[in-house]
Amino acid sequence: MNNRVLAAIRSQPWAILPEYMDAIEAIASRAFDNPAVIGVELDGHADRMAEAIAEMGAPFPGARSAAIRDGVASLPLFGPIFPRANMMTEMSGASSLATLAADFRKVEASPEVRNILIVADSPGGVITDVRAFAALVAGSSKPVTVFASGLCCSAAYHICSQATEIVADPFALIGSIGVMMSGSVQEAPDSNGARAVHVVSSNAPDKRVDLSTDEGQAKVREMIDGIEEVFLSDVARGRKVPVSTVKRDFGRGGTKSARQAKEAGMIDRVEAGGLAAVLQRLARPSRSATPRRAAAALSLEVAQMRAASFTTGD
Repeated sequence: MNNRVLAAIRSQPWAILPEYMDAIEAIASRAFDNPAVIGVELDGHADRMAEAIAEMGAPFPGARSAAIRDGVASLPLFGPIFPRANMMTEMSGASSLATLAADFRKVEASPEVRNILIVADSPGGVITDVRAFAALVAGSSKPVTVFASGLCCSAAYHICSQATEIVADPFALIGSIGVMMSGSVQEAPDSNGARAVHVVSSNAPDKRVDLSTDEGQAKVREMIDGIEEVFLSDVARGRKVPVSTVKRDFGRGGTKSARQAKEAGMIDRVEAGGLAAVLQRLARPSRSATPRRAAAALSLEVAQMRAASFTTGD
């Protein structure tokens, strides 16, 4: 069973921090004492998630994970990202894009919601449906702000780059833009003395490439480079910069601190006050310039009437 799960993990591209990829594979193999698993358990994300949920407000009616507070609807983008609910989303705090998309549509349609806030602490995840959810964010009829409380990386950054504004905690890590696939190379027969052999048809030599060769790795890299092109293009459009800027300044696959990300143009603001400060700012009613213009026009009209009255002697 574990081998089938591991094979499924390795059969698709991921946009995720490499250390989380290692942890997911170790969990699938039930190697819970793996250093990658221990590192993820100790990185503080569980505490950050609990604190964020407590601050986000009351559960939004009819939604699975959204909350509302003072006209601000918050959605949690926590943990590894998957297209649909699964064991990890139900038990390990991972995010289901199907659930988030349904909640996003509900809060966007609600007249009680003025602003939408995505609270992000995610290393990224599977690329399936990431672009579709990012399009929801980009096309929102209401302002969408992102607050990165911890990690806003890879697939999570792809989504968040489409928001109206990205705000980050001073200790947040931003970036890890890129796509990866993992695999294994059998160096010797397994414990049963067997070696896996795969035979493909004559006109499909790239259906099962040999990852132990440079040629095989090049074939996989060619495929994920094509996916990366779309990733970079979407980020560039969301952040309103050329693709060349994303390639040069947005970390080259690595992560940046919140301050460094702000300097590079990857985010808009560093918020020392954390999530509470962001919620407070978004909850303030927007001030319209119309009343000021109306008052100025009225003052001008009164002044003109007085001037006319003085001239005519009325």
